[in-house]
Amino acid sequence: MLRGWRHLLSLGRGPFAVAIRPLHSSTAMSEAKRPKMSDEFKGYTDNEGRYINKQAAAGAVHDDVPEEVKDWSTEHSPSGSLFQPLKTAEEWSKFCLSQQQIDQYWEQGYLTNLPALTEEQCDRILDDYKLFLDPEKKHPGHGLFYEFHSNQSGDPSNILMHALGHWRITQLFHDLVFLPAISVPSSQLIDPSREERNVRLWHDQLFAKPARFGGVVAWHQDYSYWIRTKPMLHITVHVALDEQTVENGGLHFVPGSHRWHRDGMPLPITDDSFKDMESIQRVLTAEEKAAFKPVPSLLKKGYASFHHPLMVHGSFSNKTDKPRRAAVVNYFADGVRSDSDDPILPGAPVVKKGEKMEGQFYPVVYKTDYCRDESN
Repeated sequence: MLRGWRHLLSLGRGPFAVAIRPLHSSTAMSEAKRPKMSDEFKGYTDNEGRYINKQAAAGAVHDDVPEEVKDWSTEHSPSGSLFQPLKTAEEWSKFCLSQQQIDQYWEQGYLTNLPALTEEQCDRILDDYKLFLDPEKKHPGHGLFYEFHSNQSGDPSNILMHALGHWRITQLFHDLVFLPAISVPSSQLIDPSREERNVRLWHDQLFAKPARFGGVVAWHQDYSYWIRTKPMLHITVHVALDEQTVENGGLHFVPGSHRWHRDGMPLPITDDSFKDMESIQRVLTAEEKAAFKPVPSLLKKGYASFHHPLMVHGSFSNKTDKPRRAAVVNYFADGVRSDSDDPILPGAPVVKKGEKMEGQFYPVVYKTDYCRDESN
């Protein structure tokens, strides 16, 4: 027998378009200025005022999966393949951030170059990464991806491999989402009240830019793609599996842009193919354009950055002779709820609107008790 799903997709429905609603977060959004969107361009929306992500529909995966292929989403603790699971509060506490780091995050909207993986761990993960890059031979678990693009831009001179859901497919990627070096700091940064929170996996992503023809990732805010969940208690962790430089298309941030919104909503999606680097300029105010001063993260191999769901970020092309690859893990605080009656992730069961995001596909990766309790 085969496991699989046949999900009929239509633009403007399902997880690819959601009704626009004000952000629900404890952050004081009302204190920030609320500029209106330009009348000339309002981003990708449908007639019902929903943000549309057409590329997500184009990348939906429908392959059947053989019964003998393990779906790692059924395992809600690290296997020990990538790192040895921690046992004491003292071990967990070693990954806590300082107050200075927390303050910097809320001032700038991001933190960068925190150690996460050793070079040896990176190299092992990259061996798994290569299993997904051969266009002639699909991994037998390919049907477990939520979304897969061999080249999201569609331009052979601007290649960007992008995928979601690989934590379900290999043991190492599964263990990565439970990594204490990224889950513990996320607990400290995910809530603007500065209260530490239990953390759940939202979803993971892969971004690969091949040598010489590696594509751009256009400027965007992550929460523009996530408004089907609320409140906005999310965080993105970007783990560099190769050293990132300006020349090879490393991640860039726009400091302070985590305060930019539109009447409580994130900026609209302006290019879901990611290939038009500067498309966001069409929806920025004059004040935002003046403050648009990107800085490179300059991540070292095995190091991670953490950024706010409204942080404007992107990356330029890779014209070097080596690939640039990264693994991204997106989390939300335990207690975040669905804001849609359509599938939240392709192929995953519906979480009815208003219900808590939990279950097989959204495991708890960290509890605050771990740093206080000797019994984990």
